[in-house]
Amino acid sequence: MPHDHPSHGHNHHHADHLHSHMSPEDDAEALQVLTEQFIDGFVSARDKAAYLHLAGVPFERPGVAGAGELKLVDVKLTTDWQVGTASPAFGTRELSYLSYPGPMIRDRTNMALVYVSADERYDHDIRDFLVEKGDHP
Repeated sequence: MPHDHPSHGHNHHHADHLHSHMSPEDDAEALQVLTEQFIDGFVSARDKAAYLHLAGVPFERPGVAGAGELKLVDVKLTTDWQVGTASPAFGTRELSYLSYPGPMIRDRTNMALVYVSADERYDHDIRDFLVEKGDHP
C-alpha cells in the first residue's frame, strides 16, 4: 500500500521505513565537505597528534600483507588544481578536452595517513577512513 507524505514533513515512525533520501551525488558532496573540514581542522590544530587521537585515528593498524603492525608515521597532504576536463569523444578513441577559464579552476586537497612496518607501507586515504568510521552519511 502506498504511503502519503503529509504536508508537515516526512517524519515516520515505521520500523520498515528507514531509508536515505540522499542521492549518490549528495553523498559524494557531503563526504567532500566532511573531508575538507577534517583537513582544515588538522592543519589549524596546534597539537596535531591530539587532533588525530580525538578524531579516532589509530596510530597502529594490522599489516595489510598480514605480518606485523603498521605504525602511523606521516600525514600527507596533497593539493591538485583542476584546470580542465577530458571525457571520451563520440566514435573515436580521442578525448574531448575542455580547459577551464581562470575563475573555474579549483583546488582539491586530500589527506593520507601513512602507515609503515619493516615490510610494507600503506597510505590510507582520509575519505576511506571517514567512511569506515561512520562519519559519512
